[in-house]
Amino acid sequence: MNMRGFCLGLVVGTTFTCLLGQWVFSAASKETDPPKGIAPELVADYVHSVVQADRTFYQVEIVDQMQKRGIVFASENWRMTGDLPLPAQFLQESGRLMAEQQKQIRFRLISSWAINKEHRPTTEFERTGLTKILMNPDRPYTAVTTQGKARFFQALYADKAVSQHCADCHNGHPQSLKRDFKLGDVMGGVLVTVALPQ
Repeated sequence: MNMRGFCLGLVVGTTFTCLLGQWVFSAASKETDPPKGIAPELVADYVHSVVQADRTFYQVEIVDQMQKRGIVFASENWRMTGDLPLPAQFLQESGRLMAEQQKQIRFRLISSWAINKEHRPTTEFERTGLTKILMNPDRPYTAVTTQGKARFFQALYADKAVSQHCADCHNGHPQSLKRDFKLGDVMGGVLVTVALPQ
């Protein structure tokens, strides 16, 4: 190899490396800061998974087993009777305690057929979401919503009857708006709300 070819190759290679390096550095410096933290969709999925697991365990392994054995029963008036809270009340109370901690995440049950009127839909997102999860219960209905200047990611997951006791309780309640629930039916939704950065 002659010296002239070597020098030419060295100059071309060095120039190419410098230009490529400058382009990479320039492109990297123009990027906006990558988002920090976990995506709100993922946070909502995690929260829902924990809430659903806790509630299912409470219903199947505690309420159903205790009632089967005649040890203690779940009742709507559990605070006065000393009975266990109903599974829906267990979830609502857990959500209330979470909200009291003033964290950036909340969850609660809602239903178009809720026995307690406080748990019926109150926003357009909630009304639309309850309709959507009836049509596609395996996928949450999601949106970014606002309350004043605050922004929130909301996800509504189908809440299914995990036990025949759930269905029977609603079917037999004097204030129930729907009386033909079966095991596995969508009875409402678990609404997870995640505050977004301002």
